[in-house]
Amino acid sequence: MSMKKIISIFLIIILIPVVLAAGLLAYVTITEYKPAETQDLEISGRADVRYHTGDQLTLMSWNVGYGALGDNADFFMDGGKMVKSADEDRVRENLERIMSDIEGVNPDIMLLQEVDRSSARSYRIDECRMIRDRFTGYESSYGINHKASFVPYPIPPLGKLDAGVMTFTDSHVESARRIQLPIPFKWPIRTINLKRCVVETRIPIYDDNSEETGKELVLFNLHLEAYDDGEGRAAQTRMLADLLNEERGKGNYVIAGGDFNQSFSPEDREAYPAQPGKWQPGVMEKDRFGEGWIFLMDREPPSCRSLDQVYEGADHDSFQYYLIDGFILSDNIQVEEMKNLDLEFRNSDHNPVLLRISL
Repeated sequence: MSMKKIISIFLIIILIPVVLAAGLLAYVTITEYKPAETQDLEISGRADVRYHTGDQLTLMSWNVGYGALGDNADFFMDGGKMVKSADEDRVRENLERIMSDIEGVNPDIMLLQEVDRSSARSYRIDECRMIRDRFTGYESSYGINHKASFVPYPIPPLGKLDAGVMTFTDSHVESARRIQLPIPFKWPIRTINLKRCVVETRIPIYDDNSEETGKELVLFNLHLEAYDDGEGRAAQTRMLADLLNEERGKGNYVIAGGDFNQSFSPEDREAYPAQPGKWQPGVMEKDRFGEGWIFLMDREPPSCRSLDQVYEGADHDSFQYYLIDGFILSDNIQVEEMKNLDLEFRNSDHNPVLLRISL
């Protein structure tokens, strides 16, 4: 074989992966999800209940882990090994049990995070439709938090992703919109990474005579940044504070709930001491919000567990636990009860958070 032919073969071997990588980069760049700063959301379902001043309401917030992060799962981003962390039957089983647990509480308002619509990791099950079809007495809206045509890492790759947050209420909703939060990632990582948002839902409040009071209950459903250097979470927190204070300034009742990926105080974070090498949440800058706010996290049981190992059959004392799920309320709302429900992480890596309030 001539030297010229050997060099040609060598160049071809080098160029093939380069061309494939360039093609993939071009594809994810062209198909990148680029949301508007704000977007009106479709409201599905019909609810006829009206909320009145003095009403007691039950809220539930739950990161449902796209139905695939039950007690059988670990996850590669948190030090585990799994990419697809459940087979299709287990995803459907997790979702069924999650919905049954929600029905057992029968909340007036549900704030759900990590709900997939057409993702490879959850076998393209439309979880959004599945949950909507189950809870027919609610009005709901869905905001995209992560949408990518193809995520090429790790091996095997994550593939297509379409995930978001959902808000359900048994009251009539005046409007719902998706509000884009600051994105901490630059190109090309940005093309396949999360574009986190808050879903704002506005509900009119009536008086004892069923007349509109001019005030609204404004809900913010969120799942803040987890895997950046901390600047993203800080920027998202600052924007959240501005949104909440704007609504409080109008005299509205304001509730932000979800997976903050932050603790509300050093004491909350220290309730479960940091273990070396495991992901740790930040502490929210509460001073940024100013006066007039109530920050609620329940310290026991924990709201989240680490995914560096499978939970089922393991020594549970070896896990890193977190307090990262909770609520922020304006102080014109009275808290009746707030607690984490201990479901032993059977069907999600998060426990649901229950809140009872009076307006």
